[in-house]
Amino acid sequence: MTKHKKNNISRRKFIGDSCAALGYTTLFSSLINLKAMAASAMDNSSIITSLSGNYKALVCVMLGGGNDSYNMLIPKGNNEYNEYATTRSNLAIPQNDILQITPNTSDGRTFGLHPSMPNMRQIFDSGNLAFVSNVGTLIEPSTKTDIKNNAVKTPLGLFSHADQIQQWQTGKPHERSNIGWGGKIADLVQSMNSNDNISMNISLKGNNIFQRGDQITPYTIQNEGSIGIRGYGGSSLFDKLKTDALNSMLERDYQDIYKNTYKNTIKASNESNLSFQASIDEISDFVTPLPEENDLAAQLRMVAKTIAARNTLGFTRQIFFVQLGGWDHHDELIINHSDKLTQVNDALNYFNALMFELNTNDCVTTFSLSDFARTLTSNGNGTDHAWGGNTFVMGGAVNGKEIYGEYPTLALNSELDFRDGIVIPTTSADVYMAELALWFGVSASDLSTIFPNLSNFYNTSSGTPPLGFMNMS
Repeated sequence: MTKHKKNNISRRKFIGDSCAALGYTTLFSSLINLKAMAASAMDNSSIITSLSGNYKALVCVMLGGGNDSYNMLIPKGNNEYNEYATTRSNLAIPQNDILQITPNTSDGRTFGLHPSMPNMRQIFDSGNLAFVSNVGTLIEPSTKTDIKNNAVKTPLGLFSHADQIQQWQTGKPHERSNIGWGGKIADLVQSMNSNDNISMNISLKGNNIFQRGDQITPYTIQNEGSIGIRGYGGSSLFDKLKTDALNSMLERDYQDIYKNTYKNTIKASNESNLSFQASIDEISDFVTPLPEENDLAAQLRMVAKTIAARNTLGFTRQIFFVQLGGWDHHDELIINHSDKLTQVNDALNYFNALMFELNTNDCVTTFSLSDFARTLTSNGNGTDHAWGGNTFVMGGAVNGKEIYGEYPTLALNSELDFRDGIVIPTTSADVYMAELALWFGVSASDLSTIFPNLSNFYNTSSGTPPLGFMNMS
């Protein structure tokens, strides 16, 4: 009995294991693509502005937990630094340690970066990176007085991880939705890609709201490539048995139409996984060395390999999702935040080098999201949930070496201090995300279909970008 136990797999368990392996990859993508193929027959000419076939990709870097971004982009001039240091108390970065940056456009103040970000400073100085300051989820322009008098609508579940993560990914702070703005964009442009079997939205961190549309769901891969069915095509006896059994099931013609449809979907999903991995395996190793023990860099390496395989895979538009968690620094902020920023600094420097290796720097834009910023005040050894913060955007199409938006005063009890060092955003997340959508090809007149509150912050018929950090030519 014992001798045969390891090969005794029930049919139910086998199917369950197989479907679990495919569940977040092309199984859902294949089902959704039935809708996408029908949708592609619609005339999207009024929705998309520049679908010339030139490749473009957006890479979303999610900093999960709430980045203390006023210790990422920091005032350095004496007057503004003194204000910063007084408010931040034991969490202030020493003035001499801050890495000074010199934006092309100055408001008279001096700024710098956290000392863990030397490579990002170099990328900034090269014009390949910009910051967007005091950006956050908003339904309408909001002042402290208006908020306290309940004269304006504020985002649902403000300061809640679950709600704010969702709202950054959906662009709908007024409601709870499971459809993301990256997914909505993909619904519009998916027909540009010749590959009908793999979603243009590719995630390195599982299923997510950001990439889920009405017709499109993310295709989930891992740092080494396609997830696929565990053991399929393997050389061990057990793997060969599993492969033979699955092939037998997939080659069978079922009389039941539902069984046959399900079988065909699983078969297409498996073939897509194998095709994706084969395309990735053909890509040569990169010259730039991968940073050690850096999961974000490893995710971005696979993004770069997928971009390198774009012609083989049949993509002219793609949206990627990568994530680095662990930013909820209620304690030990100084040490832990420095470690996280080091990982981001090294990973972005690596990815920036890869984009130049592939000659795709001008057509790939990498941008950050996070739940929210942190309180300017210390809770003793860390910070708590707040609101408006700073983000970064990187790529050859970025009008870099600039700080966009309005960097706020960091003084307590200011008109932007909601309470306890919670900064009220002066730049809506909508205009930040809308600018990225415009660059990707969405028509200004149709931005409101993705961001329903955008007209509260931006005149879509103005003929100018919302913030100007992307080169639209």
